[in-house]
Amino acid sequence: MFDCLHDMGDPVGAARHVRQTIAPDGTWMIVEPVASDRAAENHNPVGRVYYAVSTLLCVPHSLAYHGPALGAQAGEARLHKVVEAGGFTRFRRAAETPFNFVLEARP
Repeated sequence: MFDCLHDMGDPVGAARHVRQTIAPDGTWMIVEPVASDRAAENHNPVGRVYYAVSTLLCVPHSLAYHGPALGAQAGEARLHKVVEAGGFTRFRRAAETPFNFVLEARP
């Protein structure tokens, strides 16, 4: 998934669906915007853009479906909780760019 888990109305449900359909030894790659779990650490040029976009697009979309409104600045810890609630037992940051995390989840 590329830049979408944080927008979903039911990200845990999406994670469950991936878990049900993935091979027992499969890997789910998740690309999400880079964000610290601490809001103050996101107050930088990239973080400001992400907060602006998140306010206009990500959060309203999730809320429209009664979702958790994770937003583009969800942070790795929150995303880990979503993936874990979806039934995955292994989670790690596989790569990072100045703009995105590449997260790996495994059954």
